[in-house]
Amino acid sequence: MTLDTFKTRDQLVTSAGKYTIYRLDRLGPVDRLPFSIRVLLESVLRNLDGKRVTAGDIQNLANWQPRAERPSMPFYPGRVVMQDFTGVPVAVDLTSMRSALARLGGAPDKINPTVPVDLVIDHSVQVDYYGSPEALGRNAELEFQRNRERYEFLHWAQKAFDNFRVVPPATGIVHQVNLEYLAKVVLTKEANGETLAYPDTL
Repeated sequence: MTLDTFKTRDQLVTSAGKYTIYRLDRLGPVDRLPFSIRVLLESVLRNLDGKRVTAGDIQNLANWQPRAERPSMPFYPGRVVMQDFTGVPVAVDLTSMRSALARLGGAPDKINPTVPVDLVIDHSVQVDYYGSPEALGRNAELEFQRNRERYEFLHWAQKAFDNFRVVPPATGIVHQVNLEYLAKVVLTKEANGETLAYPDTL
């Protein structure tokens, strides 16, 4: 459960609806902080639970100084983007954890990413054909033939896990897809009957 020790939780009413936000200005003159530190500060406020994220973490960030000692800080990104080279092992690990939990008598469907994950398939492209209008289509066809088993597994994983989406091959490279399609600037999520709004962090 998230704590509101610093009384920063507030409501933002817009034409699109009402959102719960965490107001940094209630911590003092934080407008002097670099924007990146303010984004981290909002994240620790939103995730304050007294265990993984403590009041000390918030105080350290709110009092950040460029030349001061920097203790480690918890960071909970709003979402994760992976390309298939690293994402396939993650999907395999999640599947293995589900199998292990089932063997122990637990409910395997409880194993899911805790934040939204987008896996962009962009590292299996090989160029066999070029210089013709048919090149893209022919290369994509060969890509599907060569990677069929992997793509079938990722298709299954997308259906099996909550918070796990797969961007199909021949869509673009991961950075392009992230900037043009996946990035939201402000993320929202439902929690305890409220809609939280917070910076898109990756």
